Amino acid sequence: MNDNPLLSAWTTPHGLPPFDAIRPEHYAPAFEATMAEHRAEVDAIAADPAEPTFENTVAALDRAGQGFARVAGVFFNLTASETSDALQAVERELMPKIAAHQSWLSLHEGVFKRVEALYERRGSLGLAPEQLRLLERVRLDYVMEGALLKGAARKRYAAIAEELAGLFTTFSQWVLADEAAFCLELKTDDDRAGLPEFVLDAAKSVAADKGIDGYAINLSPSLVDPFLTYSTRRDLRERVWRAFKARGETCAERDTKPIAEKILRLRAELAGLMGYANYADYALVDRMAKKPAAVDDLLMRVWAPARARALEEQKDLEAIARREGFSGTIMGWDWFFYAEKLRQERYALDEAALKPYFQLEKMTDAMFDAAGRLYGVAFKELKGVPLYHPDARLYEVSDKASGAIVGVFIADSFARPTKRGGAWMNEFRNQSRNRAGGYPYPIVINNNNFAKAPAGKPTLLSLDDVRTLFHEFGHGLHGLLSNVTYNRLAGTNVLRDFVELPSQINEHWALTPEILKKHAVHAATGQPMPDELIALIKKSEHFNQGFLTVAYTSCALIDMSLHQHPNPDRLDLAAFEKAECERLGVPEAVGMRHRLPQFRHLFADNGYAAGYYVYMWAEVLDADGFEAFEASGDAFNAELAAKFKRFVLSAGNTLDPAEAYRAFRGRDPDVGALLRGRGLS
Repeated sequence: MNDNPLLSAWTTPHGLPPFDAIRPEHYAPAFEATMAEHRAEVDAIAADPAEPTFENTVAALDRAGQGFARVAGVFFNLTASETSDALQAVERELMPKIAAHQSWLSLHEGVFKRVEALYERRGSLGLAPEQLRLLERVRLDYVMEGALLKGAARKRYAAIAEELAGLFTTFSQWVLADEAAFCLELKTDDDRAGLPEFVLDAAKSVAADKGIDGYAINLSPSLVDPFLTYSTRRDLRERVWRAFKARGETCAERDTKPIAEKILRLRAELAGLMGYANYADYALVDRMAKKPAAVDDLLMRVWAPARARALEEQKDLEAIARREGFSGTIMGWDWFFYAEKLRQERYALDEAALKPYFQLEKMTDAMFDAAGRLYGVAFKELKGVPLYHPDARLYEVSDKASGAIVGVFIADSFARPTKRGGAWMNEFRNQSRNRAGGYPYPIVINNNNFAKAPAGKPTLLSLDDVRTLFHEFGHGLHGLLSNVTYNRLAGTNVLRDFVELPSQINEHWALTPEILKKHAVHAATGQPMPDELIALIKKSEHFNQGFLTVAYTSCALIDMSLHQHPNPDRLDLAAFEKAECERLGVPEAVGMRHRLPQFRHLFADNGYAAGYYVYMWAEVLDADGFEAFEASGDAFNAELAAKFKRFVLSAGNTLDPAEAYRAFRGRDPDVGALLRGRGLS
């Protein structure tokens, strides 16, 4: 029996990884063995003397590499969720090798020759719709990853991919190091002035994690945002705000700007090899938008009204600041502070009074309840199964009607120094019926970075946190409810500007009266949220929307400009960011949601490069889609939920996304729904 747990049979419940046995030193030999196995499988497909068929080529390729996928599933999840110095060293060593392996697969001439032969006569093969979709997707994958290149261009493509993998790892690790290095200790009562109990509880947990007896602020947004909202110490707000915005450039040895500039040069070169004028043109070939012009058209329809609204909001904040005796200019570290005062004045809605109703435990029950009502699934927590961190929790997901296992769900909710920032969904194993043995259902994980309360106290969430919880669980449901045959088409393996539809539409159910009245229970009194408070939440849903929309849309517009830059060899990242903000007229007090030196969406991998717009593209779909539920008079309309499950959540990439949306909605989406949803129409 192999003593490397990554290469041994996993006898754990549901085929979970044996987390308690896996060590950083296990990864290199495991990848070496499984990559060799994967290459042998692919070589065998290419060398098959039989004429290529769907089964012996396309389906066989889809089955190949299961051992590699199993090891990669553990590795990529843990390097993001629970890293260490040792694991980061392994990551730096292995990422270029993994990229080289992926390039070898995508540039395999023998396999592509067989795929191309099938593609050219696809109309006469008698394929089922899902089989035809898989053939078309596999062929496009090969083409977009350089299979049609010849000679030196093929070699250069592979070299670029390998170099990019190393740069992505460096960028991510340096931003994480900046986040982990910052600590603002709140030593005196004056340092803590204005902070409500829930912020102090979270600050106490941060301090304890850092070995400090007291209170401390880190750079988790779930703590930064409330600190900026409530601290009456303007000097400390500025210090925290500046540290948060300076991630990626706090010290010379971890300055990510040269890394990002190199990534942009390599992407431009890769796009040129592929015959495209710039990287944005290349990246959008396999997106719903298709062309950068379509993206710019959508973003600019939103930009003008959003910017105008943000400037109006700033005037309102300046007025309330003057009444409170502040005569200076409203800056980024002032916005949340005065916005909260304005919200209380305008809507009698106090975030600090609202937060006790949003206990993480109860809101987790709420998201499970909503999914059960909509899609007929049930969740049961499994205890006593070793996971990679004590904070992670494990759930078995089943179909209510049949009792059949649908999947396994891991919730990892809290921020910690060993976890990258943000929130995301991933899989240790995806759904597939094209596996030899093993489990056909997925293991899905949601990662959040909520500020953890001290032991014995409930973790309380903000409204934004609740939306984030439901957002990531929408991705989770997309993975869990996948019901397709082939690995390549399963779950979230869809076009990037469609993948955010399940996540964003799921946010709407978080604040429905049915869910709030049942699960929004006050942490101290045990009383459910009153109808008056529910009404105030609804009434204030468009508050601060100018700020939020400008902060996001500026990032999306600058991302598109960055990846259409005419001369990336001469690009100065800092100068470019400054010039673009000036060109667009981004209000200084609002700024970009993610500055370029810390923009992991763009520089931690290629997934959202020339693609940060996808959230707004999908928001057209989610706003229009949820309007159907509202128009029916029932937010949990069973007929609409069944259609959404069938044509979106369960269909994976078996359908063209535009066709899938039309099958659910009965028509194309109305762009006006986005503006109505943001109160900008």
